[in-house]
Amino acid sequence: METVEMNSLSLKRPHSEDDVANADEIKRQKTSEKSKTGNDSGQSIETVTEQPDKSLLEDTKNEIIPREESEEQEDEELEDSDEDGDPESFADMMKHGLTESDVGITKFVSSHKGFSGILKERYSDFVVHEIGKDGRVSHLDDFSVPVDDEDPSEETFTVLSDEDKQRLEELQLLKNKETSVAIEVIEDTKEKRTVIHQAVKSLFPGLETKTEDRDGKKYIIAYHAAGKKALANPRKHSWPKSRGSYCHFVLYKENKDTMDAINVLSKFLRVKPNIFSYMGTKDKRAITVQEIAVLRITAQRLAHLNKCLMNFKLGNFSYKNHPLKLGELQGNHFTVVLRNITGTDDQIEQAMHSLREIGFINYYGMQRFGTTAVPTYQIGRAILQNNWNEVMDLILKPRPGAEKGYLVKCREEWAKTKDPAAALKKLPVKRCVEGQLLRGLLKYGMKNIISAFGIIPRNNRLMYIHSYQSYVWNNMVSKRIEEYGLRAVPGDLTLKGATAVHIEEGDVDNYTIHDVVMPLPGFDVIYPKHKIGEAYKEMLVADNLDINNMRHKIRDYSLSGAYRKIIIRPQNVSWEVVAYDDPRIPLFTTDLDKLEGKPLPVLPTDGKFRALKMEFSLPPSTYATMAIREVLKMDTSIKNQTQLNTTWLR
Repeated sequence: METVEMNSLSLKRPHSEDDVANADEIKRQKTSEKSKTGNDSGQSIETVTEQPDKSLLEDTKNEIIPREESEEQEDEELEDSDEDGDPESFADMMKHGLTESDVGITKFVSSHKGFSGILKERYSDFVVHEIGKDGRVSHLDDFSVPVDDEDPSEETFTVLSDEDKQRLEELQLLKNKETSVAIEVIEDTKEKRTVIHQAVKSLFPGLETKTEDRDGKKYIIAYHAAGKKALANPRKHSWPKSRGSYCHFVLYKENKDTMDAINVLSKFLRVKPNIFSYMGTKDKRAITVQEIAVLRITAQRLAHLNKCLMNFKLGNFSYKNHPLKLGELQGNHFTVVLRNITGTDDQIEQAMHSLREIGFINYYGMQRFGTTAVPTYQIGRAILQNNWNEVMDLILKPRPGAEKGYLVKCREEWAKTKDPAAALKKLPVKRCVEGQLLRGLLKYGMKNIISAFGIIPRNNRLMYIHSYQSYVWNNMVSKRIEEYGLRAVPGDLTLKGATAVHIEEGDVDNYTIHDVVMPLPGFDVIYPKHKIGEAYKEMLVADNLDINNMRHKIRDYSLSGAYRKIIIRPQNVSWEVVAYDDPRIPLFTTDLDKLEGKPLPVLPTDGKFRALKMEFSLPPSTYATMAIREVLKMDTSIKNQTQLNTTWLR
């Protein structure tokens, strides 16, 4: 086995989805989707990152911040009106973005010659199935609802008028001064009143009901049983004791990330997002299948959403006594189509055999570091240095490259006035990191940046320092492979259970490269005993950090560190090359296709194009894009892909 420097690039060619014809969508396809700096990894070349490293799980809450409906609509409108310009100008702006070498991704493990292919030409070319802790792969294959005598009738969902639902929602969310809502019973029977009682209590958790006579007519009166505390908390006494408190279900989603999906579900169910739990977040630009659990919402109510939601399907319902926990999964199974490949059959066989037998370097993928001219790891480094003016400056200062117009105006105002209020006025979307920091500065003042920064949600703040850890790890692994190749050497680290130990000279023959781990810097890890141990220290010294003192005066920003395997060998690897003529047709059937009985299109034996269809399973916190990078020998950065797109478009 030998290591190989990057020497081949991929051409990525944009196409719209088969069911999207409007010009705005085509423009967005051409300019590619830019990844957010949070958990959403929706860039045109992207991966699925389900779980932080084990040591980080203690610091990472399964936390979703609900958004106001008006803000959601405003955000969507602003997304649609993004002023990216033509592909050439976008590519010119993206020249300020990161490439793989900027974040330490420089090595390959295989010796085959690289070839080009198109990743995610259609989002349905990238399918992710979650693997639970019991090893079971999540599939959507059953829409049936568990039979339960306690469930309300189907009439529950239709008995209330739209006007009634609107008034009840305003009462539930305490949006007006009304203390109750009266619903007239038009066809007065005991059965009809019972259905209305059930409808209000099941659709609007936290509300109680009673029947009253008014002027000879029957009314159902809805009211808050316990004021604000009852909001969105299902009433305990209404849930059968024999039924598990959590409804588990499989969520099938297309082109939407997990947190956005849960916000949509909570909006339709009129509950708070924090009653949902899951094991990992999944990509936006993909078809993903994962398990979700929700507290005291019936399978019947959830199944009803299948009639009104786009790009979502819910199924495989069951009741259990426990929620799901972030990180409690074995990994994910990927089905990926790389279209318009140029490799020969021999090249493809060599590449896929190498992936199956050797694996790939377990680099942190590009979306870990952001897509703009200010990488997230730079902000993380400034936090660790306790340089809060630098943190503020990096987040708010003008930066070259592709950004939304309102952000550009906000940054320009900040550079000109250093006035948080004036800069905020330029920012219609206040929930972005920039808006949150400016609100913090407005509240706490310019001399208390630490408290102002603390307004940003904790997960987002920790993302910056985790990005710096990842940046160090990538660079050190590239140095390790350059120095010692793909074999275990004395001084390397390996895990004995959860404890890292050094490989000694006399034991080195008992280990392979697949046993070797490298540390993310922190106060609770040890380092290799060879040259790379010194390289860690030198890199942190150059960044004005002390490797022997990774505790921060603010506890949240103290890094304990973690260990990560340097080579990952995917499991369940399979592949085939297929021919096709129409780039819009799917090349395999999804779970939903199978449920709906859709047949796979008949493919020609000798089509105009060739595609590589590959399947593999990866453990948590590994990046599928890095596996695909090893096969194609391509730079997965949005900067490189965008410039290649532009070359093709010319």
